[in-house]
Amino acid sequence: MPSDPIPSAALDFTLQVERLYAALMRTAATPSDEEPSLGGKLLYAGELSPQGRALLVAGNIAGAASLAVTADPVAQKLAIRDGVADFLVTSLDEALRILKNEIRKRETVAVCVALASEAIERAMLERGVLPDLLPATALEAAESKRPVVRWRVASAPALWLPKLDAIALDCLMEDADANAPAARRWLRLAPRYLGRLAQGLRLLGCAPAVAKQFKARVEAAVRRGEIAVEVEIALSPGEEVFRFHPPTSSVPHP
Repeated sequence: MPSDPIPSAALDFTLQVERLYAALMRTAATPSDEEPSLGGKLLYAGELSPQGRALLVAGNIAGAASLAVTADPVAQKLAIRDGVADFLVTSLDEALRILKNEIRKRETVAVCVALASEAIERAMLERGVLPDLLPATALEAAESKRPVVRWRVASAPALWLPKLDAIALDCLMEDADANAPAARRWLRLAPRYLGRLAQGLRLLGCAPAVAKQFKARVEAAVRRGEIAVEVEIALSPGEEVFRFHPPTSSVPHP
């Protein structure tokens, strides 16, 4: 396993996104035969600060149509480069044209307006734009001590992480908890929207029983040589860390 610890900034941001996502999804309808989604809902993420950026990513994973603002050129550039925002526009009118179309289709989209938040919020009030979800709503509902399990591998994450994700998905499919459908959506879409942060790390909020089952299944798969790479799994709260080593004969040679 790489001796370097996970960068605290990356881990903290991923945890914040997961908590905000869980808070947002508690407002989503959950049809019995479909995956829960915030499709058709307008999320105002506010200023594209680190906190606003985390909320925008959470909204993307949840399926919302999201609006963020920043007059900072660096934040604008990073939002587009990292795929956090789909469009960068210069007026509320432009943003609303995009958002209304995607809301009608119940599609996911994130729009950033390159202006100060005060000006945009004043214009929203004047035009009667009423978001379905506001930053305060999600931040107040986010839980700081939700049980989470995270995992990473010693090498070739593009090859092995999807196999571990599949094991986690199987565990969630067997979970009768009401939050399991939202957790499955997170597992499917978080790597896409977290981008570079998800290349070497996975994190999942789930019931403790699901986390323990996932750990047991991964350990068995590694011992059988089906997962031919060293795996690290951490369970929190409590931060229990487990490392599983494959049989020497199953480790691929460079």
